[in-house]
Amino acid sequence: MSLRVWDERVLPRLTDRSLRGPELDELRRAVCAGLTGRVLEIGFGSGLNVPWYPGGVTSVAAIEPSDLAWELSQRRRSASDVTVVRAGLDGQRLDLPDDSHDSALVTFSLCTVADPLLALREARRVVRDGGRLHALEHGVAPEESVRRWQRRMEPVQRTVFAGCHLTRDVPDLLTSAGWRVEDREQDYLPGPALARPWTYVYRLVAG
Repeated sequence: MSLRVWDERVLPRLTDRSLRGPELDELRRAVCAGLTGRVLEIGFGSGLNVPWYPGGVTSVAAIEPSDLAWELSQRRRSASDVTVVRAGLDGQRLDLPDDSHDSALVTFSLCTVADPLLALREARRVVRDGGRLHALEHGVAPEESVRRWQRRMEPVQRTVFAGCHLTRDVPDLLTSAGWRVEDREQDYLPGPALARPWTYVYRLVAG
């Protein structure tokens, strides 16, 4: 199987199955709480956040590079009262006006964006003053013993999972892109210690 076939035909399905479940659903519900108005969602994927959009959301501009992931999201989009429009393929270059959205959402996507700072700065440009960015991401762990394994595994992770990084410092990325973190929770997902290089998760709200 070629790497292109893996990335385009297999990985979107694997991601759809692996990034849902009771614990992750609860985190998605929590990170979506407080979203309002016109929402920019970077890394829309297969629409796993759609069931958790709160009542204040009026529309979603979905940024998603994978055609298959967009197809997989059809059932979730059809079941929602929120209008979701595919508004671009690349979060680093948004064809959207300045100050045109009220909120932004990004979940388990900053790990794979080639330049996450650029994507976060684009979100800062598109979200109006006073708007909020809600983020749910995995990233660098606090313990050096876990970080050591993250650094060792990252080259394999990036090859197999479309550029996914294990060592990105998500709060620092937001701050560097001009966001101010207002609410922050971080911890390991439940599971064995061997999984810790992959399961340190940040939930953040920034303005």
